[in-house]
Amino acid sequence: MDMSESSGEDKPRRRQRYSGRHPKHFKEKYKEHAIDAHPELLAHLRAKGKTPAGAHIPILMEEVLAALKPAAGEIAADCTIGYGGHAAQFMRRIGPGGKLVGFDVDGAELERTRKRLEVLETPMSLHRSNFAGIAGVMNKEGLNGFDIIFADLGVSSMQIDNPGRGMSYKHDGPLDMRMDDRRKRTAADLLNTLSERELAEALWELADEPDHLAIAHAIVGRRVVETFANTAQLVALIFDVKGLTEKDLKQQRRSNPGLPHPAARTFQALRMLVNDELGSLKELLRVAPYCLRPGGRIGIISFHSGEDRLVKHAFANGLCEGLYRAAADEVIVPQRSEIMSNPRSASAKFRWARK
Repeated sequence: MDMSESSGEDKPRRRQRYSGRHPKHFKEKYKEHAIDAHPELLAHLRAKGKTPAGAHIPILMEEVLAALKPAAGEIAADCTIGYGGHAAQFMRRIGPGGKLVGFDVDGAELERTRKRLEVLETPMSLHRSNFAGIAGVMNKEGLNGFDIIFADLGVSSMQIDNPGRGMSYKHDGPLDMRMDDRRKRTAADLLNTLSERELAEALWELADEPDHLAIAHAIVGRRVVETFANTAQLVALIFDVKGLTEKDLKQQRRSNPGLPHPAARTFQALRMLVNDELGSLKELLRVAPYCLRPGGRIGIISFHSGEDRLVKHAFANGLCEGLYRAAADEVIVPQRSEIMSNPRSASAKFRWARK
């Protein structure tokens, strides 16, 4: 073939170049986005307590499996399938005779996870749906209940690490924070329209932010001058309110490595508000006992005291009303070794109940 006739489409694409020795931006970390093909990089990052960009490290895996006891032939519902870490372990244990039903509102991540899990032999059915609709999906699947219902609340590492999702206070991006891009209101919409009282209440009730009043007041004052559009604006405002600088934070973390970022609580509250996370959890807890088969188990990992209280009270009330036969006596939290290797697990709380 004459080379002049070639379109060049057969040539392999060259990877994107970046300045310096190592990629700094999310989109440049091409090896981390295909971490299964680079196990040596995964080991290197995990040894440093880091999560690969575009990946997610499942939390409390051993504790979840010990409590929920997935067995051959069972039907499991993973209400927040995300990267598929917990789901893959469920599938390996329930085997070809069982079935996994997965839920996630993030359409892009759901398709990536589908491809990742297709190599396993266990039948699966994935739904782009909020887990509050678990009863409807159960009926649609023609099931009489689940043996396991599991939910890992909060936000996945893939979403946090991607600046384009607007959930990270480390890298600038649009103030979006929607897990489901079909939702109409973004975090920017809320910041620019909610009253000072509504903002203060959200910061306190959803994130226990001690400076909720001052931050809400500053947001309302700042938006008169400029509309909130990106994460860097909000992070800068929070530093100002708390009287801190990036240099101050670095110095404080030398003596206290686990010190949360000053913007962490505000970002958490906005994300939970944008996605109505508490409303969805309340509905899941309400219908879950009726979606479990006799002997079925439910387990929920939460990351906020308000979420944990809802789970604790729902399971306790279920015991009193005869909806559950047993429940965890105490909340289960990560071991120090897990926190050291995966700092994002530090605030995780796991509770379970059995019908």
